[in-house]
Amino acid sequence: MTKGHAAELEIEPNDGGGRPPHAVVGSHRINEEMFGRAFDKSIVRRIWAFVRPYRARVVISSAALLIFVGMQLLIPLIIRRAIDHAITPAGVDRSALLRAAGAFALAILVNFGAAYAQETVVGKMADNVLFDIRRAMFAHLQKVSLSFMDKTEVGRLMSRLQGDVSSIHEFVETSVYSVGDIALLFGIVFVMLCLDFRLGFLTLSVLPALLIIRIVWLPRAREAFMAAHETNSVVNGALAEAIHGVRTVQCMDRQQINFMLYDDKAHADLSAHLTAAKYAQVMVPIVDGLTGLAMAIVIVAGGSMIMNGRIDVGVLVAYLFYIQRFFDPIRSLTLQYSVMQRAMASGKRLTDVLDVRIEVQDKPNARVLSPEMDGSVEFRNVTFGYKSGHPVLKNVSFRVMPSETVALVGPTGSGKSSAMALVHRFYDVQQGQVLVGGYDVRDLTQESLGREVAMVLQEPFLFTGTVFENIRYHKKEATWHNVIEAAKAVGAHDFIMSLADGYDTQLGERGGNLSLGQRQLVSFARALVADAKILVLDEATANIDSYTEMLIQKALSKLLKGRTGLIIAHRLATIRSADRIIVLQNGQVLETGNHDQLTALGGLYSKLYNLNYSSFDDIPEKKSDTGVQASSST
Repeated sequence: MTKGHAAELEIEPNDGGGRPPHAVVGSHRINEEMFGRAFDKSIVRRIWAFVRPYRARVVISSAALLIFVGMQLLIPLIIRRAIDHAITPAGVDRSALLRAAGAFALAILVNFGAAYAQETVVGKMADNVLFDIRRAMFAHLQKVSLSFMDKTEVGRLMSRLQGDVSSIHEFVETSVYSVGDIALLFGIVFVMLCLDFRLGFLTLSVLPALLIIRIVWLPRAREAFMAAHETNSVVNGALAEAIHGVRTVQCMDRQQINFMLYDDKAHADLSAHLTAAKYAQVMVPIVDGLTGLAMAIVIVAGGSMIMNGRIDVGVLVAYLFYIQRFFDPIRSLTLQYSVMQRAMASGKRLTDVLDVRIEVQDKPNARVLSPEMDGSVEFRNVTFGYKSGHPVLKNVSFRVMPSETVALVGPTGSGKSSAMALVHRFYDVQQGQVLVGGYDVRDLTQESLGREVAMVLQEPFLFTGTVFENIRYHKKEATWHNVIEAAKAVGAHDFIMSLADGYDTQLGERGGNLSLGQRQLVSFARALVADAKILVLDEATANIDSYTEMLIQKALSKLLKGRTGLIIAHRLATIRSADRIIVLQNGQVLETGNHDQLTALGGLYSKLYNLNYSSFDDIPEKKSDTGVQASSST
């Protein structure tokens, strides 16, 4: 994890339990949402890396922009020439007027073409950059180690993929125009001084007032923008939490209380945004007022100079046009300040994610695990923890033979799920080895390992799409026949056919239109279609009713036939038929053997079974007659 990210999250210490630590965001921990510096070279370089493939478009748009600026500077000069040379005391010089009209029409046409070209090219370039950043973010987040995901809020990652990327899009799109605004500003100053330096200096005399106003305005505006961004983050977080927890909210009748709490946050957000809007908008009338003042100065001084014959009428008219255009880029650049600040902050957050180190990676010479491997699993002196100095597994060793079904049991926090995560190499061990098919998982490609290890979790995750697509999610080449046979084998076919469109039924988010038992049966069918040599069942029957559990127990015999099975369970009744049972406690192997051997051994398993405990979590915290203290850590 990057250093910047570590500063954003408080990580709850792992007290030795078998679950990863959780991200804890304090009520005032909103540093991540704060603005960075108004301009950060390192962030701009990272953004430029995404723009570089489109540098030809940058050149084209810049050229079009310079042509556009040139036409903006040329049009007042054409008008000036028409006034001074086509309209004389002797009358109207038609040929000079026609030449001026032709030049004006040509300038307008070129101006339109240049503006259209820059708008089109810049827009497409910014859209492509937005697309590339999103692709890079998504691809990287698919590869980052679970140790990062364990400590990161999904909502904040979504914010980065959406809001922050959009801020970069806005910055890329407007930064080109900012260059044009700067070029136009200096071009107008240059032309005005060339036309008449006295009027030029009079026009520029209002700039010190603008500079003083900006010095006073910038820090206050920055503070207001920051406050608005922070309150917006708080409101969005509260909204997301309320939506995700709507069942709990309604169950506990918290609707009115939650609304009042949200209403307070929403009002604070409204107040902050109104303040920010006030600072954003105050510069517009100020700049307009300075424009009017500059025009008044030029009209009075210029009129006097015309009366004295020191300048022509056309020069004064051209000056008025230039003054009107002079403050436009100033107004635009003022608005660009907040855009740039947002982009620098968003760029920092995006690069923090893109720089997250992928801890679990294939070695350069990683071996492809063959489907013909024997399916054995072995732990050799494995020590592992999610946090340094807090091991979850401590010097654990055991071997699962090919086609053997082994159950891992133990109290919550004993390390069962952690051990199974190591088989799939979601994490790397700190010490020891985890071997699959006789090979250290660190020496195998993750893709080939994933093909041979199928997992069914306690809470099955189904994706938006059809039932058919979800069942063959692990194996896209599976046919309709494969899918239907797998569904029949695990007892899911009948309920699937009772759905509106059978296997073509569209599932909602996370399969919400199916019951938990139905989702679990679909996940079993998915595991069967995967046709992996090793099947891991992590509390797969923990949250389902007895009837569905009976169906799943029948499906298990078909699922495990010819496969190596690793079953994690709390309830003793679900694992009596396992070939071998490994009892874990406090991250260590306490007992091992089949059901009959363990009951005859007279140890923890036997005492729990004889005392009719249905689950390891029923163990009293201190049991004097067993002499065993169970872990109650989570």
